[in-house]
Amino acid sequence: MSRRVVVTGIGLVTPLGIGTDLTWSGLVEGKSGIAPITQFDATEYDCRIAGEVPDFEPKDWMDRQQARRFDRFVQLALAASKMAARDAGFEDGIDEETAPAAGVIIGSGIGGLPMIEATYDKLKERGPSKVTPFFIPGVIVNMAAGLVSIEYGLKGPNSATCTACSTGSHAVGEAFRLVQHGKADLMVAGGTDAVVCPLGIAGFASMKALSTRNDDPQGASRPWDEGRDGFVMGEGAGILVLEEMERAKARGATIYAEVKGYGMSADAYHVSAPHETGDGARRVMQAALDDAGLNPDDIDYVNAHGTSTPLGDRIETEAVKATFGAHASKLMVSSTKSMIGHLLGAAGGVEAAVSALSVHHGVVHPTRNLEKPGEGCDLDYVPGSSREVAVRNALSNSFGFGGTNAALIFGR
Repeated sequence: MSRRVVVTGIGLVTPLGIGTDLTWSGLVEGKSGIAPITQFDATEYDCRIAGEVPDFEPKDWMDRQQARRFDRFVQLALAASKMAARDAGFEDGIDEETAPAAGVIIGSGIGGLPMIEATYDKLKERGPSKVTPFFIPGVIVNMAAGLVSIEYGLKGPNSATCTACSTGSHAVGEAFRLVQHGKADLMVAGGTDAVVCPLGIAGFASMKALSTRNDDPQGASRPWDEGRDGFVMGEGAGILVLEEMERAKARGATIYAEVKGYGMSADAYHVSAPHETGDGARRVMQAALDDAGLNPDDIDYVNAHGTSTPLGDRIETEAVKATFGAHASKLMVSSTKSMIGHLLGAAGGVEAAVSALSVHHGVVHPTRNLEKPGEGCDLDYVPGSSREVAVRNALSNSFGFGGTNAALIFGR
C-alpha cells in the first residue's frame, strides 16, 4: 500500500515566539531570536548567548501540578502539539473509532537534562529520599510522545526518535511512512529539546562547537558567512499533523503541503564531524529524491541544515552541488538557524514545518547575517530579505552527531 500524505496541522514554539504565526512572520521578516542567556548565570561560560523561548509559561498549557512533574522539553512539546491539534481540528481529542489509527512520534535529541541537573543537586544535598517519584517519567525521551498520546486519546503507533540533530526529521519521516503504508491514518510528529542549561552549554562549548560572539547575539548565527565561528544553541518544539490525503480532503482540512519523500543515510565516519566529502549528505538528499520520484530540477528550495559551523556549512554546500549538479546554482538555499539558532532535536521538526509553510505561502525566508560568503560557499543562500516565489517542492536537511542524516521533501 502506498498512500499520499499531507500536512494538516502545524505547531511551533521557538525563540521567535510561541505560535506558528509568530515564528513564521519573524522568519519572513528576518528577525533574530538570539539573546543573552537568562535561564542561568552564564557569566563564567565561554558562550553566554542562546535562543530561548520567550515568556513561556507551562501553566498556560497544562495544570500546575503536571507542569512541575515534567522537564521543559516535554512542556514545549505539549504546547506545540496542542497548537498543531487545534490547527488540524481535533483539539477536543480523537473519537474512539479513529483512535487506533492515530498515533504520535515525537523525539528529543537529549531529553530532560535540566531536570537531571536539578535532581542530582537535590540528591547530593538532601539525600535519596528527596528524589521525586516523578523524576524518571519527567525526563525520559519518549514522555513527550506519551503525554500527547494521553492528552488526545491517540491509540495508534507511539514512539520517540533520538538521533541527535536529525531527531525531528526522522520523527516526521517515520510518521510519514506509517501513514503512507496504511499503518496509521493520522500522526502527530516532530521534535523537541530544551537544554539551555549549565551542563548543556558547557558540554557543547567544551567541544568548541558554539559561537562566542557574545557581544553581538543577533549576529552570532551566520551560516556560510566567512565570519562564522560555531552554532548558537536554541530551544523549542516543532510539531506537524500528518494525514492520509483523501481523509483530509473529505473532512475539509487545511492542507499545507504534501509529504513527497524521505531519505536516511549514515556517514559512518566520525562521532561529531561530517564526512569530509559530504558523501552522507549527498546520499540522503538523493534518497529523498528517489523516494519522491523527483528529479533534481523539480526542487526549488533547500531548507539547509546550515548550522553556522566552519566545516559543516562548506561541506553541506559541496553535497548540494554534488546532488543537484547544474541545477544547484538555480536553487534557493537558506538557514532557519540563522534566526533561531540550532534547536538540536527540535530543529528538524521546526524546519520541516517551515518547508511546508514555504510551499503553502510561496515565500522563502532569508539567511540572516550573511555578509560575505566564506570560501567554498557559493550558492544562492537568499541573503538579506525573503522572496515571494512559487515553491513547487522544498527539501529539508538534518544531520546529527554519530553521522546520522535525514532529508524530507514537501511539495504542493
